[in-house]
Amino acid sequence: MPLLVMKFGGTSVATLDRIRRAAKRVGREVANGYDVIVIVSAMSGETNKLVGYVGETSPLYDAREYDAVVSSGENVTAGLMALTLQEMEIPARSWQGWQVPVKTTSAHASARIEEIPTDNIMAKFGEGMKVAVVAGFQGISPEGRITTLGRGGSDTTAVAFAAAFAAERCDIYTDVDGVYTTDPRITAKARKLEKISFEEMLELASLGAKVLQTRSVELAMRYKVRLRVLSSFEEMDDSAGTLVCDEEEIVESKAVAGVAYSRDEAKMTLTEVEDRPGIAAAIFGPLAEAAINVDMIVQNISEEGKTDMTFSLPIDQVKRAQKALDEAKARNDIGFAELLIDSDVCKVSIVGIGMRSHAGVAAKMFATLRDEGINIKVITTSEIKVSVLVDRKYLELAVQALHDAFELDRAA
Repeated sequence: MPLLVMKFGGTSVATLDRIRRAAKRVGREVANGYDVIVIVSAMSGETNKLVGYVGETSPLYDAREYDAVVSSGENVTAGLMALTLQEMEIPARSWQGWQVPVKTTSAHASARIEEIPTDNIMAKFGEGMKVAVVAGFQGISPEGRITTLGRGGSDTTAVAFAAAFAAERCDIYTDVDGVYTTDPRITAKARKLEKISFEEMLELASLGAKVLQTRSVELAMRYKVRLRVLSSFEEMDDSAGTLVCDEEEIVESKAVAGVAYSRDEAKMTLTEVEDRPGIAAAIFGPLAEAAINVDMIVQNISEEGKTDMTFSLPIDQVKRAQKALDEAKARNDIGFAELLIDSDVCKVSIVGIGMRSHAGVAAKMFATLRDEGINIKVITTSEIKVSVLVDRKYLELAVQALHDAFELDRAA
């Protein structure tokens, strides 16, 4: 039988009524002739509640027990979904991560999936089961302990199952009805995309678009898993949502597919750094050891053997970065005159595979921001992306202006 993977996020299974609504969607695909693997998240708010319980019980908790507690939310949803399907006379059963088994690394709270054997579930399909309801976000370590995959782990679980079982498609049901050209809360002109390439979606996800978790898009791109993002609250429609697919499935691409932003950014500059071989490693090594997520990096032209080094990072990592750099300076690993911190910036990016064949995209972006009186502090580019740091107060204006300039409210 052809096989589908369907993933339902926390808002889609937040109540028993919503679980019943999701189960009807599953039942429709079974009626269409599919065997279905359903991946479920915990009911909305449940994981945060469980995390709070752990923190209250043991501030310096054992990460293995943390995973045992936090993973239980998905187990509840999986059981309730299987019961609901059974009430609809659809042969279904629930599966916890260890029962599949979803084999992961031992990195508790941030484990990575290493293997998903298909034998157990396929055997049950052969015996007449029509739906396997799998608890997302969880697996089992080589030591036999329950693990969790970190934020957005159920998306990653769904794509990994679709790859392992060679599913026809992986449908991600959430509280939005697809991928938009930008955040509809910023501009009412934002348009839902019918299709978007893996590369574009990966860039948008990494730049702040929260529709799909970055790791899940990476997996989908690697294994060519066709993803469809849909709302579980809209009417059932085969053409609904946004298809995330290989670039070859998109006939004609606009230069820019979307505008993304990240509001909570900061900029750090080390002034008068000695310009010598290895200085970049000396600066960014301690930051990496402190788990600082450095993004945009700019080194100025050297004057009299000195240079300035500027980089961006999430605003909540500024204090740790400052401590790491001050300690490196105290050890004489690096030297600098000042550490300048600007915590009032944001990152705005344009993304599109069409940039490869369209000249002047970056120039148009910079001219648009100039016309709005927006000063650019840092620029970085890749083959399909241009990102800038600007003052945070200009975020909405920058997004709206770029969306209009590239006519993203119109289809290609």
